[in-house]
Amino acid sequence: MSRFIQTSRQQHYLLPPSIDEWLPENHLARFIVEVIDQLDLSQLTRRYTGRGSAAHHPAVLLAILVYGYATGVFSSRKLERATYDSVAFRFLSVDTHPDHDTLANFRKTFLVELEDLFVQVLSLAQAMKLVKLGRFPWTAPKSKPMRQT
Repeated sequence: MSRFIQTSRQQHYLLPPSIDEWLPENHLARFIVEVIDQLDLSQLTRRYTGRGSAAHHPAVLLAILVYGYATGVFSSRKLERATYDSVAFRFLSVDTHPDHDTLANFRKTFLVELEDLFVQVLSLAQAMKLVKLGRFPWTAPKSKPMRQT
């Protein structure tokens, strides 16, 4: 007779779980948060007026975009979905879920600033020997060309 580990999807936690504990110490998402914390985001934060409903912090949105680009997720809709499905994206989004319009508008509004910030992220990654010749080691391999018939 087989013995199985007892599990229950309805198990309640005595204390709420911490997303921080779900990622390994050397995970790419942790590196991205660490790097973004070192960047000067004042150009982004100054452009928020304080009117309307509360906005997601630019550091959170930038982290989602950088990690998405590093792992091959570019679509705003897929990035939004990942904040629900992926532990790494939940860690980066601090368990919030910016919708795809928010992500797309952020990217569009701050296009020039994001270009400079992405270069800074890559420069820090290169200084930490995580990038070789401008290629992130976490990018997906190139697909094979299609055969013509």
